[in-house]
Amino acid sequence: MDVPRFLLLLVAAFSCKVAAWGDVGHIVTCLIAESFFKAPTQNAVTDLLSATGLNFSQSCTWADQVKRSYAYRWSAPLHFADTPDNVCGYDDERDCHYFGAKNVCITAAIYNYTSQLEHQHNVTYNLTEALMFLAHFLGDIHQPMHLGFLGDLGGNTILLTWYNRSSNLHRVWDSDIINKTLERFYAGSIASMEHDIKKSITVNNLVAISSQWGHCPGEEFTCPVRYAKESIKFACASGYKDAPQNSTLADAYFETRWPIVKLLLARAGVRLANTLNKVLDKLVNIVHE
Repeated sequence: MDVPRFLLLLVAAFSCKVAAWGDVGHIVTCLIAESFFKAPTQNAVTDLLSATGLNFSQSCTWADQVKRSYAYRWSAPLHFADTPDNVCGYDDERDCHYFGAKNVCITAAIYNYTSQLEHQHNVTYNLTEALMFLAHFLGDIHQPMHLGFLGDLGGNTILLTWYNRSSNLHRVWDSDIINKTLERFYAGSIASMEHDIKKSITVNNLVAISSQWGHCPGEEFTCPVRYAKESIKFACASGYKDAPQNSTLADAYFETRWPIVKLLLARAGVRLANTLNKVLDKLVNIVHE
């Protein structure tokens, strides 16, 4: 994906302050995904990350860490796709752009980095970065406010109080709900949270769930447009609901939204595993030849 040079200035001036699930959400998503990797996928991931010093779950936060740097600021608009206010639907032709530049958004980024991993013979591709971007963006697209309304920048300008501290609606879904869950139910243990979510997947029949969540009619590897449409529906039904400007959110909001976040983390992990199991099955033969 070639981002026009003039966008570098626009990114610097107008980029949304997005963090996408926060580090914990990405780590949990990628731990879930890794537990469902096939052996060739695990081998390929290990090889691609060998020079970084990162394990897979650590690498899944990399895209957030670099997007504010000069070298990678072009990537900031790839973390989201703003949608028209109150439409509660995603249209790729209408919504995948950034200040008029077409195909600069999260769905296009997922297609792009999936394609790079698929076409690994192209020596111009950095496959390690492609893996880290893809894993991150497949997490991002399941955070509902990343498909939120343009008018409030995906909830960033909806200022509110989360229990007893200042926050905004985007941050609530990025990290506040997850951090409250860690504190209340898992004694701060990310591993316990991941285990609990993964257990709910396997108990509820992984094969059937995987088939349903990973089904992409007409797509070989992944279907980000489908995921984007799901996310804006969640944003409208659960994100924006009961969370107006200057409101205070506490137990009533948290207790009804955490089950949704848990579901979305599970979906993201299973879909990420399905995608990488498909696309990296070819890559392992290149990496180990």
